[in-house]
Amino acid sequence: MTQSSIRIGGASGFWGDAALATPQLLADGELDYIVYDYLAEITMSIMARARAADSSKGYATDFVTAALGRNLSSIAEQGVKIIANAGGVNPEACADAVRALIRELNLDLKVGVVSGDDLMHRVGEFSQAREMFSGAGFPPVDNIASINAYLGAFPIANALDRGADIVITGRCVDSAVTLGACIHAFDWGREDFDLLAQGGLAGHILECGTQATGGNYTDWESVVDSLGTAGYPIATISDNGSFEIGKPDGTGGAVTVGTVTEQMLYEIGDPQAYLLPDVACDFSEVALEQIAENRVRVTGARGHGAPDSYKASATWADGFRGGHVWTMYGRDAATKAQRFADSVFTRAEHIAKLAGLEPFLETSCEIIGTETHFGAAGKAGEVREVDVKIAARHASPKGIGILLKEMTGLALTAPPGLCGFAGARAKPSPVVRLFSLLVPKTSVTIETAVESDTASCSDITLPEANHPEPHAIPTDSSDEPMVQVPLEKLAWGRSGDKGNKANIGIIARDPEYVPWIAAALTKAHVANYFAHFLAKGQDRPVERFYLPGSNAFNFLLHDVLGGGGIASLRVDSQGKGYAQLLLTESIPVPASLADTIN
Repeated sequence: MTQSSIRIGGASGFWGDAALATPQLLADGELDYIVYDYLAEITMSIMARARAADSSKGYATDFVTAALGRNLSSIAEQGVKIIANAGGVNPEACADAVRALIRELNLDLKVGVVSGDDLMHRVGEFSQAREMFSGAGFPPVDNIASINAYLGAFPIANALDRGADIVITGRCVDSAVTLGACIHAFDWGREDFDLLAQGGLAGHILECGTQATGGNYTDWESVVDSLGTAGYPIATISDNGSFEIGKPDGTGGAVTVGTVTEQMLYEIGDPQAYLLPDVACDFSEVALEQIAENRVRVTGARGHGAPDSYKASATWADGFRGGHVWTMYGRDAATKAQRFADSVFTRAEHIAKLAGLEPFLETSCEIIGTETHFGAAGKAGEVREVDVKIAARHASPKGIGILLKEMTGLALTAPPGLCGFAGARAKPSPVVRLFSLLVPKTSVTIETAVESDTASCSDITLPEANHPEPHAIPTDSSDEPMVQVPLEKLAWGRSGDKGNKANIGIIARDPEYVPWIAAALTKAHVANYFAHFLAKGQDRPVERFYLPGSNAFNFLLHDVLGGGGIASLRVDSQGKGYAQLLLTESIPVPASLADTIN
């Protein structure tokens, strides 16, 4: 029997999220589901190495010990169903650990497992594949640590249909843990594309936990006093796809149009082609409405067919990296820090050459405190205290070991004012890169097992996804004098990463601001502003997309993160602060409009 609405709590946004989420959400007392998202690309490679060392590992162990271990009796008592991609690269081992916990507590709960995403046994088939974004060739097969397809939500729904109380998956898209619950509860079909898009959007809002309830919020001053007790998000989803975002009563943070819209734009590219395995989503006309304190209604997502392939991601080893952060203070601190870094690189290159090693593949020096992240827009004058991050990448751990040793040794030979805090010398760590490719759905075999009952749940061919026409961007003109206004007074902003790309969502606080933001933040302007980060020689380094439903723009910056993730040597390797950089810009608006802005 289908339901008219369900309530889902989002308890985890990454492997390592706070243990307080599960008991906090259970205290609400009226949830149908709690969902957990643990997986990022780098997480998969870490789990793959853990499984290689011990066949019983390779999953999010704290899902078992922290999320469930202390709370499973309450979960069973309340009848809350659990869905998690905590299985990583070893979902069956994760399920075995959960079953052992169920037996220990003498509970009557069924565990379902979704498998089929792990493609490592087929790695040889992909040797001629091209990277779906850069066009690069496939990495050396021996360097591949993991390769997994991003599965969709229907296998999760299948496990719930067959009585699973806890569903554990390997790699699926982050939002699938939420959409799978919707499909099960409301009996949505594979061609209910608008409904699937709304359910996918609800999952996208929940998937990063407290980022939807005040975390990373542009207006941080309004919530910072209560962030220590921030509430994890709860979505109340109706069978017509509309949903409301809230949080548990009495918790900190806030749920506003600003917090939810920022999360909607987080880590997306083209908002009219947000591709999930089950549906191509169009978020451009999504409307958000504040219907009560800490309550936002979300409607208007559309679905346009479904992709015929799964995105798959391989992680692969590409040498080693290492570095350290020092503090330098006193007169000409920035100059002293730069000259110290130069000495480190010169000495390390010399010693590496004497040792018969090849040159460093890449070096990086960032002097924090001089507005280094702002590039040409930086305004730092004379500073007397800075942090200097010195890092490098080398084919061998020996090369990085030389850098770290010589860096420490040169501390006595540095200009005055050098100091640092570290318990031990840093060590070389593997550089793990991401290779994304498309794998036909028909070639991936998916199974769901509920205890001993196993069923096939492979995908089917559906109408091909199509791209709607882009929306016309409003324009305006004025004969009035123009006044420069800080962008942050006109807009909220949120940024994030996907591999070596970054996105920056800029959301107008009022529809009246949209034409002026559009006129000022052109693709060329944004590309020029981030020129110090963007790789040179790109034909289209920045794309701009307009979302009229939320009065927002999304900027997609290509090849901008120095490799991204732990392949990058940068302090901000994931572009998390890029929106904060852009919001410091001032843009021209008519004087009469400026007078109305607080």
